Amino acid sequence: MSRTTIGAPLAALVALAAAAALIPASLAGPPKGGSATVGVQRTSLGRILVDGRGHTLYLFEKDKRDASSCTGACATTWPPLIASGKPHVTSGAKASWLGRTKRKDGRWQVTYNGHPLYTFVQDTKKGETNGEGVDAYGAEWYALSPAGVKVEKAGGGGYRSYYENEMK
Repeated sequence: MSRTTIGAPLAALVALAAAAALIPASLAGPPKGGSATVGVQRTSLGRILVDGRGHTLYLFEKDKRDASSCTGACATTWPPLIASGKPHVTSGAKASWLGRTKRKDGRWQVTYNGHPLYTFVQDTKKGETNGEGVDAYGAEWYALSPAGVKVEKAGGGGYRSYYENEMK
């Protein structure tokens, strides 16, 4: 084999690896599998639960204790917090309230005080709470406090206009 025959595929592989390394974590989405982390962060809503990337964690009022009702398009807009291993907490969250529930697709979703946890695709930066109070997929979505209950923003709010204009 000549040097150019080996060089071209090798150069393409190096270029692909370099491009992949440049993709920001926020565009890559939540980590697949492994253990998930739940922490607490101060936001405009007060102290709320966040994932390991600092993104707000939400509860879905349609869910039953330890059982997710969000699948298909819902789970695309509201990605569930998934962990194949034991989830972990950081300071401010209660480890005894952290658990997992098996989703219909077979993956394990992290729960807190019995609430399956989700992120929101419109929250692209740490501390954003664009999903707060949104009514979509049959119920409302709320950030979750370290006390394991929903946080309600005074005067409604959230990202309602997105859903009113695009989703309904």
